[in-house]
Amino acid sequence: MAGADLIDGRAIAATIQADVARRVAGLKTRGVQPGLAFVRVGEDPASKVYVGRKEKTCGELGIHSETHVLPEAADERELLELISGLNADPRLHAILVQAPLPAQIRESVVYSAVLPGKDVDGFHPVNVGKLALGDPTGFKPCTPAGIRELLAHSGVRTEGAEVVILGRGNIVGKPLAILLCQKEPNANATVTICHSRTRDIRAHCRRADILVAAMGAPEFVKADMVKPGAVVIDVGVNRVPDPGAKGGSRLVGDVDFAGVRAVAGKITPNPGGVGPMTIAMLMQNTVRAAEIAAHI
Repeated sequence: MAGADLIDGRAIAATIQADVARRVAGLKTRGVQPGLAFVRVGEDPASKVYVGRKEKTCGELGIHSETHVLPEAADERELLELISGLNADPRLHAILVQAPLPAQIRESVVYSAVLPGKDVDGFHPVNVGKLALGDPTGFKPCTPAGIRELLAHSGVRTEGAEVVILGRGNIVGKPLAILLCQKEPNANATVTICHSRTRDIRAHCRRADILVAAMGAPEFVKADMVKPGAVVIDVGVNRVPDPGAKGGSRLVGDVDFAGVRAVAGKITPNPGGVGPMTIAMLMQNTVRAAEIAAHI
C-alpha cells in the first residue's frame, strides 16, 4: 500500500527493552532483581490480556513479576489493604493497578495510595505534579512517554510543531500535552487539546503537523481531517462488531488507517504502534525504580 511511512512501534520498543535488559543484568550483579506487582480487580477480559502481555515482557527481561487478583465485588478497603502490603514489600520496586476498576472503587483514591516511588504508571498526584513542573525525578505516564519516544526515534521534529491531541483524559491526553510543551529536547511544541465540546474539530486537525488520536471513538479521524504530510499517532483501542471476524468483532483504532495513510507523512499502525511502547516504558520505569531503591 502506498502512502505514509509506518512508525514501527515494535522495533522501537525492542531497542528500549534491550537497554532495559542490560540495566537489569547490571542490577543483578549487585544482588538486586527489579520487581513489579500487577493488581487486577475482577475478570475483565481486556485487562487480563494486557496484564498477561506485561507479565510476559517481564519474564523476557529478567524482571520479577507477580499478579494479585481481587474479586469483582471487592470493596475499596480491600484493595487499599493489598496496596499497603505491596508498598511495604522490599522485593517489589513497582506497582501497577490495572484499569478499569469496578464502580465501587475510586480510581483517584487507589492511585494516591501507591507510593510515589513505586508508581510506575505515573498516576500519583506527586508524579503528576512533577510532570507539570518539568521535574525529571518523577515517573512519567507510560503511554505519553512512549508516544514521545516514537516521535523522537522516527526523526519527527516537535520543536515549534503544531500538535493536536484528540482527547483530554488523564492517562494520555493531558499528560502528553504537558510532555510535548516542556522546554526540553523532543518537546517545545505548540499543543492544542480537542474534546467533545470543541467547535470544528476538523479545522483543528487540518492544521496539525502532529495529530494524536486518543479519544476512544472508532475510526473517527478520516482522511479529509488530516493535513497532507502530517504525522498521525493512533492511540485508540476499540472493539466494533464484525460478523466476518472471529468472535463477531474486531479491534480498530481511532483513525481510519487505510484512508488516512494515503495523505499522512508518517502513521502508526494499530496494533503495532503505541501499544508496544507503553509496555516498554513501563519496563523502563520499573528498572529505574529499582535503581533508585538501590541508590544507583
